[in-house]
Amino acid sequence: MFYVKRNSEGQLVRVEDTPFAGMDEALEVAAPEIVAWRENHQAIQFSLQQLRQSDLDMVRVLEDLIQVLIQKGLISITDLPTQAQNKLMSRAEARQALGGLERLIGDDNDGIL
Repeated sequence: MFYVKRNSEGQLVRVEDTPFAGMDEALEVAAPEIVAWRENHQAIQFSLQQLRQSDLDMVRVLEDLIQVLIQKGLISITDLPTQAQNKLMSRAEARQALGGLERLIGDDNDGIL
């Protein structure tokens, strides 16, 4: 059973698996409106997850781009705002620390330090 709230046009605007204040009615799990809403909700969640992953990927692209520009002498780290400098340095240090750990683990066939 799902509990729903509808807008003035009768469209589902909220669907919950427990009763809530202001709900309009209860619908069966197999009700066509519930099935369609759940499919749409799953598609939206999938798209949001893709965007989150893309954001993470773009962060790495931007970090790499900034690093290349610095290495080529086109910009200096000090050209960036202080907060950006701090974030870039923090991420570079974290990546370097992980790289060091990966080398230690990679030297041993068992993966033990």
